[in-house]
Amino acid sequence: MPIEILMPALSPTMEEGTLSKWLVKEGDTVSSGDLLAEIETDKATMEIEAVEEGRVAKILVQGGTEGVKVNAPIAVLLEDEEDDSAMDGYSAGGGKAEPQAASAASVQSQEPETPKPAEKADAAPATRYASEPSSFNTAPSDKGDRIKASPLAKRLAKEAGIDLSSVSGSGPHGRIVKADIESYSPAKAAPKAPPQTEAPTAESKEVGPLRSGGADYLEKMGIVAGTYDLVPLDGMRRTIAKRLLASNNNVPDFPLVVDCEIDALLAMRKELNSQAPEGVKISVNDMLIRASALALKHVPNANASFTPDGIAYHKNADVAVAVAIDGGLITPIVREANNKGLSTISTEMKDLAGRAREKKLKPQEYQGGTFSISNLGMMGIKEFGSIVNEPHGMILSVGAGEPRPVVKEGEIVVATVMTVTLTCDHRVVDGALGAEWLQHFKRYVQSPITMML
Repeated sequence: MPIEILMPALSPTMEEGTLSKWLVKEGDTVSSGDLLAEIETDKATMEIEAVEEGRVAKILVQGGTEGVKVNAPIAVLLEDEEDDSAMDGYSAGGGKAEPQAASAASVQSQEPETPKPAEKADAAPATRYASEPSSFNTAPSDKGDRIKASPLAKRLAKEAGIDLSSVSGSGPHGRIVKADIESYSPAKAAPKAPPQTEAPTAESKEVGPLRSGGADYLEKMGIVAGTYDLVPLDGMRRTIAKRLLASNNNVPDFPLVVDCEIDALLAMRKELNSQAPEGVKISVNDMLIRASALALKHVPNANASFTPDGIAYHKNADVAVAVAIDGGLITPIVREANNKGLSTISTEMKDLAGRAREKKLKPQEYQGGTFSISNLGMMGIKEFGSIVNEPHGMILSVGAGEPRPVVKEGEIVVATVMTVTLTCDHRVVDGALGAEWLQHFKRYVQSPITMML
């Protein structure tokens, strides 16, 4: 029986992706855990693995194809004992249809033919994700009370005398796979979960005025056709637009601005780098990550996220840092930055930023976090404000350090001053709480030796 490999959902927001390239070809034999293909999402490029073993009978979506919908069949496996005749009459998503009916369907409609009720149980192909099961996937589940199991799992269970109804499946939507039979123990048998109903898949919609047609919108605004190039939104830009539009509309935010003198911080950075081991070079941004994390430790009520059921107060400072990449930006996260030294933070950020630019980050490396930093100082921006990156309660915008006149003990002197703007979600961080956090942050920046305590 053909086993479909479906386009996996690699993040909660993923609706479609690009199948960058196949790592196998038709005719290859694969085992569970073998790499199958590279999938490009809105944020990263990831390798996906086979869940079951078999022979690649047909590749349905070629490498380099963009806009492949989540849960769409991308390839078909056959079990080792099956020959190519098992593919006779196969249609993607519709199982083994009668040859003549399949031919008619290909002419009249692109939708798979609905099997007759009596044939439905045998006609539907087995389906498998090309990666580990994910809670983000919404693949169609088998209907009725029929036990969901792969053909190989059924054969192994029969040989071992195992009742499939007592096996808990770890495959997509509770489907029993080979590994479940091999690891089965009667003492660990769990009641089978009720079948899940198929969730409707919402079509992706563009964000903002261009959703009604970019050319039509521009024409209404007086922009003459032919005087511009309209580039369609890619997955990353579409996701950025959706998230920031939602944040800008839903989060009641406000800014707090403070100037920090950074001469002592720059001097300490120079001294640390002169004594750092080979390969370690601490940046100003690394020191700001450390200062932010320590300030969150001092003001734990500011390390919070708003939820419909209450305010979540986080136990660790997971600092997300905005990194510019082709087509947008991504925020890799330094986990538990409050417990890490500057050399560790520097090494992690160098690795994360490098892989972010190559779109090689794993979802857990850029999803989540409790606080954000966006630094445009290296581009000469003196001062700016950022949009809160939900679910974070605050985001720090860092401007350039520059020589400015300041008053000290009644005299005007020159100091290197950096302006930072803290944008707060007023639902969790009010003005006094945000100001308290900034006081601790400023103290760490202006007296950086305290970061070592």
